[in-house]
Parts: sequence; C-alpha cells; structure tokens
Amino acid sequence: MDKTIDLSISNYGTALKYDYDIALLPWGATEPHNLHLPYLTDAILSHDIAVDSAAKALDRYGVRAMVMPPVAMGSQNPGQRSLKFCVHYRYETQKAILEDIVASLYTQGMRRLLIINGHGGNTFKNMIRDLSIDYPDMVVAASEWYKAAPAKEYFDNPGDHADEVETSVMMHYHPELVDLREAGEGRAGGFRSELLRKGVAWIPRDWGKVSCDTGIGSPKCATAEKGARFAAAVTDIYARLIDDLMVPDLYLPLEDDADSDL
Repeated sequence: MDKTIDLSISNYGTALKYDYDIALLPWGATEPHNLHLPYLTDAILSHDIAVDSAAKALDRYGVRAMVMPPVAMGSQNPGQRSLKFCVHYRYETQKAILEDIVASLYTQGMRRLLIINGHGGNTFKNMIRDLSIDYPDMVVAASEWYKAAPAKEYFDNPGDHADEVETSVMMHYHPELVDLREAGEGRAGGFRSELLRKGVAWIPRDWGKVSCDTGIGSPKCATAEKGARFAAAVTDIYARLIDDLMVPDLYLPLEDDADSDL
C-alpha cells in the first residue's frame, strides 16, 4: 500500500508533501454479485485497479495521481432495486456527487480527473458535458476498467456480472473475499427481440427475468492467475492513459484547408 497515491489510507501530512497532476475517481455500486462476491465488488475493484494504475503512471511516466475513495453509489436496473440491500441512486444524485467532487478539486487547483468506473449501470457522459460548461479548462474523463483490455483474450467464458472476469480479478486482489463453492451458476436469459439483443434499441434489463442468482455468466472457471494477468494488462493501459491526459492540448492540429479532402 502506498499512502502517497491512495487517499483511502493517506493523511493530510502526506498529501502536503507532493504535487499531484491528476485525481482518479473509482466509482462502483452497492448491489449483490451472485452468491460469492461482496456487495461492494464494483467499488473495490475500480479502486484497486486505480491504485495499481497510479503506481505504474508514477513509476513509468513520472505522473503523480491521487486515487480518491471509491463512490459506491450506482444506478440499478428494474429487478435489482427489490433485492435485499441493493441501492439505486438516481442520475440526479450521482450528478450532484460528481459536481461537488469536481468543484472541490477545481478550487484546489486540480485540472484533470479520470473516473474509473466498475459498474455497467453508471453513465457519466452527459454529466461531463454539463461540467465542461462550468469548468471549461478542466478535463474530466470517464472510463470502464473492465473494457480497457479485451476480456476474451484472458478468460475462457467472460460474462456480464459477477462472472469469470470480476471473480478472477477479485481473487487476485482479495482472495479472502471469494469462495467459489458458494457461487451460483450465473445462468442468464435475455430479450425475445433479436434487435434488442443486438443493441439496435436499448431498454434496461429486468434483473429478475435475466438472472437466477444476480450473476450473468458462470464464475466457475475463475482463477487468481487469470485475474492477475487481466489486471496487469488493464493497469498498463490506464497508466498510459493517465500520461496521455497530461498533455496541455489533447487535440491534434487541424489540417490546412488546402491539404484536406473534406
């Protein structure tokens, strides 16, 4: 653990000693994850991925990031909100939280924030568009850690929720929190409409009709070794992204009119 880059274990005395280039904001949810993973899986994994990414960014590129405490306030689908202790946070609530975090960091001089999201129900694009009006000189970027690297290259049967991917990465970081003997099968259903399945249109899935144990995708083939390989690939990519976000101008120059085919 490195308290110079992880605010969850740091203190003001430590923070005063360093100049920080960027803040990383892990964001998750409070929801069941099959029968074998913690409710805070999305927050835990996004935080751990963020910390490893910050360490690599500092070591490889000299960029110092501070990882903020994870936000465990996620947006839930129908059928999830009725599950015991699963909490749904409205868009307006999440937006207010993000606005307050950005306002605080901006006042302190921070001009770069990267959200590392671990929950598929969370969507930040429109929030960030609004923030760009109020803070035009601050870059707020959103990402989903589990999409940073191609899961199919690291897992036998990646699924959607509490699956081989999440279970393996949790086994890598926190093996004491996982007991595969307790896991359900993660059998999943889906929409009758092929076009809905293909994503031509979107509606939220009713979790009670697509999952028998809140999982989607079997976790049975999960191993800590697979999780370690995937986490390493993801954090390599994030370290590079953190460095990329530090350039003063994020945009390539426009071509001269004379040289353009448009």
